[in-house]
Amino acid sequence: MQFTTPLIRGTLIKRYKRFLADVTLADGTVVTAHTANSGSMKGCAEPGSAVWLSPADNPNRKLKYTWEIVQVDGGGLVGINTSWPNALVADACASGVIPELCGYDTVRREVKYGKNSRIDVLLEKSETGEKCYVEVKNVTLARDGHAEFPDAVTARGAKHLVEMTDMVAEGHRAVMVYLVQREDCRAFRVAADIDPAYEKALALAMSQGVEALCYACTVTPEAITVARPLPLNLTPAAAPEPVSA
Repeated sequence: MQFTTPLIRGTLIKRYKRFLADVTLADGTVVTAHTANSGSMKGCAEPGSAVWLSPADNPNRKLKYTWEIVQVDGGGLVGINTSWPNALVADACASGVIPELCGYDTVRREVKYGKNSRIDVLLEKSETGEKCYVEVKNVTLARDGHAEFPDAVTARGAKHLVEMTDMVAEGHRAVMVYLVQREDCRAFRVAADIDPAYEKALALAMSQGVEALCYACTVTPEAITVARPLPLNLTPAAAPEPVSA
């Protein structure tokens, strides 16, 4: 994914109210940028960090900039805009970059499914009607060389796992894709200390047929691209408690 207009470098003053960030530009101007990320952005919102903003296409938009990238400790760049992962994964599926999700004829985004949800990416084979439901999660947190999800408690994420399990029960394929918008990680794991319920929900879903993949991205101020798979370091589902006689 190429940025259509050059990004503007600045220095982060602070992130606040989740969706706002004050940034000092090179000429000293202070602007407020939209922050398209509902997570905690743990480790990715330190005051004084170098950041890159995209200018708004719509001249009438209240906030004229969107925060896209941050430089974290160690010098690596991290894409923090959660608007991009769905498109990145859909394009990667269509172009064969994710071999585990190749062989489908159609790639659709934001398709209604389940009780009242939309799947991020729906893959389908035209001849057989075989479907693959792909849920994409944006990953920015990294600790001890591991990309980790989530960076905040996510009841919504656990709900998605239940709905994905329902699709498997109906005879479809369901795949969680954890997209890491950074290059400095060697593996993926669940941040169990942040959300133990999510760790259990993922283990349960996988024990019932939901698949999980993780891919890391190359991030530059010019483009973000899906680059390579990361191994999964996941806790298996606990065995059920024995029933007393």
